[in-house]
Amino acid sequence: MSNCFSRQITVFHNRNTPEAGTLAGYALLIEFLLEETNKVAPLPRRLTLVTDKHQRYDTEQWQVFTKRHKPKDDLISHIIFALKYEGIDLFILKQVFLNLSEDTIKEYILSEPTGQYARRIWFLYEWLFEKKLDIPDLKIGSYVEVVNAKLQFPGPTVNSTRHRVKNNLPGTRDFCPMINRTDKIEAYQEKDFSNKMEFDLKGKDRNLIRRTAAFLLLKDSKASFAIEGEKPENLRARNWGKAIGQAGKKELNLQELERLQDIVIGQNKLKQMGLRTEEGFIGEHDRETFAPIPDHVSAKAKDLPLLINGLLETNKILNDSPYDPILMATHIAFGFVFIHPFSDGNGRLHRYLMHHTLISKKYTSRDMIFPISAAILNNISKYQDVLEAFSETRLEWIDWVITADYNVEILNETIDLYRYADLTVQAEFLYECVEETIEEIIPNEIKFLERHDHMVEFINRVVTLPDTNIDLLIKFLIQNNGKLSQVKKAKFFDEIPQEVIVKIENEFAELF
Repeated sequence: MSNCFSRQITVFHNRNTPEAGTLAGYALLIEFLLEETNKVAPLPRRLTLVTDKHQRYDTEQWQVFTKRHKPKDDLISHIIFALKYEGIDLFILKQVFLNLSEDTIKEYILSEPTGQYARRIWFLYEWLFEKKLDIPDLKIGSYVEVVNAKLQFPGPTVNSTRHRVKNNLPGTRDFCPMINRTDKIEAYQEKDFSNKMEFDLKGKDRNLIRRTAAFLLLKDSKASFAIEGEKPENLRARNWGKAIGQAGKKELNLQELERLQDIVIGQNKLKQMGLRTEEGFIGEHDRETFAPIPDHVSAKAKDLPLLINGLLETNKILNDSPYDPILMATHIAFGFVFIHPFSDGNGRLHRYLMHHTLISKKYTSRDMIFPISAAILNNISKYQDVLEAFSETRLEWIDWVITADYNVEILNETIDLYRYADLTVQAEFLYECVEETIEEIIPNEIKFLERHDHMVEFINRVVTLPDTNIDLLIKFLIQNNGKLSQVKKAKFFDEIPQEVIVKIENEFAELF
């Protein structure tokens, strides 16, 4: 291990460094874990390097520190460095604690019991393992926060008098993803999309808003199926749209998730509905051997009750706090889809949970459905990248073998991969989709219906037609770039004089 402390590197697990330097913080802890476990821990989005130069700077994948920042050549010093400059990565910390002796941790804490990093490490160790070290409760010292709010988004605070720390982790021991503070997320937060949407809808005709919401409800439902590569019959899409329209009304619990899965699946029920009792993966099978080729391995079936209970508890904690609604939707919706608790329907429920969270947190109004699936469908390649950013980094940690029915059997403990994730990339993506929904999709739909209504009024002034025929005429004009084809005219509108058709086409051209 001593070699890791001083070895100069230019490449780290296929990631080029901006210049030669030595590993620090989580990067070094990952190397330690590789030596101890022969497994590569999921790499944080940005790692840390120390160089001999006197320039401190950041790149997309690296924080570069000067040699005066270099930690001492021991693991505790690198844990402290990580907490100070990189934030909390619960998965890596827990794996390092598992591979360090309890005496090493205890010795450090007792050497400076009132130090802020000693207290944070002490608290995190006992919190992660649900056990007490043989250390007396601290009686002096002001409280320090476990999560550094300058580096990561904290949850609501609960004091831990034993350690004299403020536990502001955004979750429970059984489910606690973290989101790093980034310039991108902060810029989105400053835009205050929720109030912008409310302002944009102010003064709009209530009937127009109602019709826009109804259309967007169906659009979102169809988009959610399209993301899964399905084209459901209208009734199934409408039923799922109805479920989305009721998001936020019922308390989120396992029974409610199972009810929603039942609606998603429709008539062709699975042999086993509800929580999986077998392992699962997303991917393909080898053409010749039929061996699984996973893109994502789902959480172990035996871990599902604990993980889902943790997710639901975290949902309650964050819902009852002022935690950012988009970040909370990231925790709950992406946490759910990565756990993949059901045999089918996970993707659509994952997107439903976005609706549920945003309405529960009063970020969106019940008057206007929020077609987040439509925005995701518009950015489907990026969405797949965001899902893979989680899955790919975890595949190396999962030991599995093929089963007789060509499924996977997971051999090692993997629960922490799903409960202690970094969801920063996913949060940035969800904010992008929220921006597109509020600034483009909803306004464009309102504008379309306003123009549609204008065309209905105009057509009624120049010709007498049943409402259904007027709607059909407008659809034909949209379909053919503002012109009514001779075939359609002859078949459906032969009674309308050509000069009236020209007037209608001209009005359409001005409007659309």
